[in-house]
Amino acid sequence: MRTRSLLACLSLVAASFAAVAADAAAALPTSFQWRSSNALIGPKSDATHNIRAVKDPSVVHHNGRYHVFASSTDNNGAYSMVYLNFTDFSQAGSARHHYLDQTAIGPGYKTAPHVFYFAPQRLWYLVFQTGQNAAYATTRDISDPKSWSAPKNFYANGMPQIVKDNIGNGHWVDFWVVCDNARCHLFSSDDNGQLYRSETSMASFPNGMGNTVIAMRDPDKFKLFEAANVYKISGRGEYLLIVEAIGSDGRRYFRSWTGPAITGPWKALADTEANPFARAGNTTFSGTPWTKDISHGELIRNGVDQTMTISECGLRYLYQGKDPAANDPYNLLPWRLGLLTQTNSTC
Repeated sequence: MRTRSLLACLSLVAASFAAVAADAAAALPTSFQWRSSNALIGPKSDATHNIRAVKDPSVVHHNGRYHVFASSTDNNGAYSMVYLNFTDFSQAGSARHHYLDQTAIGPGYKTAPHVFYFAPQRLWYLVFQTGQNAAYATTRDISDPKSWSAPKNFYANGMPQIVKDNIGNGHWVDFWVVCDNARCHLFSSDDNGQLYRSETSMASFPNGMGNTVIAMRDPDKFKLFEAANVYKISGRGEYLLIVEAIGSDGRRYFRSWTGPAITGPWKALADTEANPFARAGNTTFSGTPWTKDISHGELIRNGVDQTMTISECGLRYLYQGKDPAANDPYNLLPWRLGLLTQTNSTC
């Protein structure tokens, strides 16, 4: 009996060490390597939409399907939003496009969507920018594009004063919600070197958004430009922050940091042009690269809820890229969507 007990104890100790070792091995690397798909999702025009670009994707995997929301621009440079779903990325190109200006969300400038399920209310939220405010719509059925509610604003008094004081000639863009157990945080950028964070309580969400602070800043606005994502890393008590930058070559790429909480403090992970989170230079393409920009997108999450939880294993990132030769005005650039798959996962 004593021998059996000793063996059982040794087995438990060995299992504990193995778990610790596995957890240590599963940490995010300090440099990243990716493989890119070809362009998977491009414009699909219809009788009322003459589409030039699809960009700024948000994606969740729910009930066996990928649900993708994205910005679209038409041949006049006007913005809208589009929704599609499919079971596998090999089907993405053939998926039907549903234009959300045909829903209660309505026409006009609405773009840069971010979708998630707010579990306490059993509601899906679609967050987006309107040029004047951060807005949201809700539904109980993510698969029914007609079911979205009319938009409401997050900020009762419009742009917070701290943003007005620092935005300069920039633009207030790219709203992102992430919650911990007590509070929900709303991140935004200003194309002028500041990343902002506002907050409200879980019980009050989506109301009461305030206490806006500068979460991060850089004197070189191009190094901290826009398209910030904040994720909880599953099982690690750690968060990942990525922000889009514009490199010295004019191409878009992502920098990254980690921190113990949504509020930071943020420690550099892969945050330089030489060692980026994701850039054309650390991405392998099949044949001639279809893009030299790795721009605005989202990691594919473990779940769908407000915690924005990801696994550190085998990251995948749905992103926007474009023909390297394109030199159109920004609102007419021919963006398409592709998928990055991490090739140097530590687990």
